Formats: sequence, C-alpha cells, structure tokens
Amino acid sequence: MSVLIIVFLTAVVALFSGVFEQGKFARYIGILGLIIALWVSFMPELSFFGQYRHMYDYTGNAALFTKISIVTTLLLFFLGGFAFSNHRSHQSELYALMLFALCGGIILFGYQNLVTLFLGVEILSIPLYVMAGANKTDLRSNEASIKYFLMGAFATGFLLFGIAFIYGSTGSFDLYKIQDFGVSNPKDGMFILGVLLILCALAFKVALAPFHMWSPDVYYGAPSLITAFMASVVKISGFFALFRLMTIGFGGVTAEWINVFGVFLIITLLLANVMGLAQTNAKRMLAYSSVSHAGYIGLVFFGMTSLSTYNLAFYLFAYALSTVGVFMALIYVEKLKRETSFGAFKGLAKTEPLLATAAAISMLSMAGIPLTAGFMGKFALFSQAMNSKHGVFLVLVAVLGSAVSIAYYLRLIISMFFFKESTFKSSEKVTVTYNIVGVFVIASVVVLGIFPDLFARLFGL
Repeated sequence: MSVLIIVFLTAVVALFSGVFEQGKFARYIGILGLIIALWVSFMPELSFFGQYRHMYDYTGNAALFTKISIVTTLLLFFLGGFAFSNHRSHQSELYALMLFALCGGIILFGYQNLVTLFLGVEILSIPLYVMAGANKTDLRSNEASIKYFLMGAFATGFLLFGIAFIYGSTGSFDLYKIQDFGVSNPKDGMFILGVLLILCALAFKVALAPFHMWSPDVYYGAPSLITAFMASVVKISGFFALFRLMTIGFGGVTAEWINVFGVFLIITLLLANVMGLAQTNAKRMLAYSSVSHAGYIGLVFFGMTSLSTYNLAFYLFAYALSTVGVFMALIYVEKLKRETSFGAFKGLAKTEPLLATAAAISMLSMAGIPLTAGFMGKFALFSQAMNSKHGVFLVLVAVLGSAVSIAYYLRLIISMFFFKESTFKSSEKVTVTYNIVGVFVIASVVVLGIFPDLFARLFGL
C-alpha cells in the first residue's frame, strides 16, 4: 500500500502543477514519483498497513506485478515529451490521469474481496475514458472516448450483476470465503451465473473475443501514447485481476467456467490474427495484435502449476516491452506524417535505424521468434497448457495464430527496411530520450530471450 500512496500523491502533485501553469513539469514529477515508487516496491510492506489486509494485501505476487507496471509506465513517461508536444495546454492532466489509472492497476494486484476488485477496475477505467478522447479536435479520438465509455458501462453492469449473484449465494465478498463456498457447492446455479457474468466483464477489460469489439476503434482513435498504455499496463492489470479471481475466488468451480474460457481463447486467436492480416493501417494492426495476445496469455489458465504466476508475469513483461518498442516508432511516424498507414513507415530504417530496429525486434518478439523474450514467454505458456485436457488443441490454434501474425508484422518491417527511397527528411531526428529507451528495449528483449532467468533476479524473486 506504500507504493499505491506514493503513486497517488505523485498524480495529485502532477495534476496541480497545471494549476500554476507548470504543466510541462508534470512529466518530470511523474518520472521522479515512479522511480521512488519502484524503489519502495522492493521493500517489505509497513506493518501499519496490516490492518487493511482483508481488503488489500501486498503479497509477493502483487509486488512483482506492481514492479512490472511501474517500469512500463516509466518507459512511457520517457516517451511523453515528444508524444504529448501537441497537448501543451493539458499535459499535467494527461500525466496525472495515467498515474491515477496506474493506481487502479496496483489495487487490482492485491485485492482481497470483490468490492476492492470493483474499485480497482473503475479507478483503472475512468481515466482511460477521458484520455482516449484527449485529441479534442479529432473525431476519431472523440469516437474512441464515447465508445469506450459506453462499452465500459455495459461491462461494469455485468460485473456488478455478477458480484450481486456471488454475494447472494455466499453472503460474503471475501475471495477465500467465496472459494470455500464454491468447493462445497460446485453446482449452485446462482453462484455459477455470477461467475460467468464476472468472467464476461473481465474478458471485456482484457479484450478477449467476442468482447473485443471496442478495442480496434478505441486503440486507433486514442493518442498513440495512451494506446500504448492501454495495450501494456492496462492489460497487465486486467489479466492478473482475472487470474487472481478465477484461480482463488472461483478455483472451486473451475470445471464450470474453464470450457467457456477455452471457447473465448479459440475465437480470439483465430479472429484477431485473421483481422490483423486484413489491416492496412499499422495502428489498427497493433490493436488486433493486442487482442491476439490476450488469447496467448489466456493459456495460463490451462495446466496450471506452481510456476503459472511467474510465467504470466514474464509473458506480460515481455509483451509490454515489445509494445513500447513498436509504439516508439509509431509515435514518431504519426507526429511527422499525421498518419499511421504501412506506407507511412517506408524507409524509416534509413533515417532512424535505431528506432526501426527497436520496432522490428519488438514485433519479432511479439511473433514469438527464437532468441527474443516473446519466444520464451510463449514457450512457457504453451508448454504448461500442453498438460491440460484440451491443451494440445488450444496450443495448435495458438501456434497457427502465431504463424499468421508473422505475416502482418513482416509487412511493417518490410516497409521500414526494404524501400530504397526514404520518405523521411534527414533533419527530422528523434530525441536522445527515444534513443535511450530504444537501446533499453532492444537489450531487454534480446537478453531476456537468451537468459530468461535474469527476469527473476531483476525483480527480486
């Protein structure tokens, strides 16, 4: 909870920096606050907060996912100076909203009951509705905001209905009491209905098909840095919240929901990759790529072992790094060309070789090419899923999806590297910050792909 308080106070200070017309400093305030929060996250929780453990418990798993989210948010803040240069009048609000959304994510890493789950989901979601519409003069951004808000409201309704059914059955919001009820009453109709409603609500939050309809338009219309935040930090938070709920709270009735979840994964893996192949815009392609990765990540629920949480964390961190690497290039191209079609990236490698290389390696990692962190993440999840009842079929679908994804990632790589004529002016250079982040992403993706055990050492496991 110490980390949560630090991030919250940082958000408040960043927000009020705009009141004194010092919004340009909000980014630096956020970076400083996130560095302090990351440092504190490696320390034991203060005993004072023990009295709140029935609602929020900062366990080892909560600490691990908190560190991953903070590192990812920190990288995005480093990119913000260039990405938000057109938002000078309200930079402080955007950075503050990102930090407030991160607060919701941190709550989801340690929630102990369904009330805290609901609070975390809403604190995470509401700032995103606003940030998606940050480009106020862009109709696509306005559409993204209202569509995300309306669809999010439906998902919240499903979540509340599900919580009501669960409480009506068990008489408790506590995850472990709910688990005990499920073990002793695995066929209770009201309880199972509540489980399925909550599963659908959280499937919306992580963009699992068929609840993904909002994501391509929202990701496409939102400012690119916000899209990167949604595709990385929000997905990390949503998936661990889903994982924690389904394995602890609803672990006693796994047989009642696991097949439904398997159907969601099959639809997600097939639909998202086929739709990604049909895209002509890089940003929309990355939106469908994000949906497809929700399908790969969902394999963590099959053949679960004591290493499942670690495998989930590794994959999410590898995917978050790759997302930052790709969106660096997309932000740069969008700022100069005011579009994100595949053609807009032609010749990027000739003008900005480091930026293009970071994007290319990141997409190869997303595709699961060996010697990248993404390959090791997929290998761990696929190997685990193979040990489950229907795991072989699901892994075959996932491998097929990965094979298809290589095609649309290669289209963007070809645009960047294999065109003789560059459409970029040599005078248009990225900032030093982008080059530093690019080097960090390349090194992290490659090193974790070769030495995956380093992940545990870096995050104090």
